[in-house]
Amino acid sequence: MAGTKSKKAGALAKLYLLSYNLGQTLGWSYILYQIIQYYISPSTGSSLWDKIKLPIIIFQNAALLEIIHAATGMVPSNVIITTLQVLSRVIVVVAIILATPYTYAASSPGLPLALIAWSITEIIRYFYYFVNLINIVPYVLVWLRYTTFIILYPLGITGELLCFYSAIKYATANPDSWSYTLPNKWNFTFSYLYFLVTVVLTYIPSFPQLYLHMFAQRRKILNPDAATKKTR
Repeated sequence: MAGTKSKKAGALAKLYLLSYNLGQTLGWSYILYQIIQYYISPSTGSSLWDKIKLPIIIFQNAALLEIIHAATGMVPSNVIITTLQVLSRVIVVVAIILATPYTYAASSPGLPLALIAWSITEIIRYFYYFVNLINIVPYVLVWLRYTTFIILYPLGITGELLCFYSAIKYATANPDSWSYTLPNKWNFTFSYLYFLVTVVLTYIPSFPQLYLHMFAQRRKILNPDAATKKTR
């Protein structure tokens, strides 16, 4: 009886993950299509952010579920690494682009850099997860999953930091925006500017760690024999 329940739970979890990864693949494909359409035939009076605002909010925030997936053991991902990767992007969307006027982060040259890097990366990543669940993974997809990050990851980080820079300019010019100062009944203070600077500083140790982690994964997956010899 317990074995039957376990198999049923496993089947439901697999069905959920298949749906989640396929949905994210299609969502980010739509976002990339909208970005390409915007630059091929730009419409007057409409910005790139206007065009992709809603799908970005939906599909980027949906990635928060991946922290739960990792924490519950539904997927064999490292919880800390997953949290760092997901939260950094959610902060860019929610706490920077949505939190500042359009003339700052949403119009920053960093936005298209980040969006292009995110969308290509996520299409490949989520589709890789999807086909991996059904045990049909072409080598070209494996190669793309563990190679394109070499360019796309630094490109995305550059875009994110440029968006942070725009938000810091806004917070410097508007020190009371999104801030909570003393005195107050909660005896609590929060500075939006200091928050932004603190998050930017976390990129210094986290980016090399995550980037080198991906290279280690690349060696392990694409050249398992060499990775095995190196650990001996």
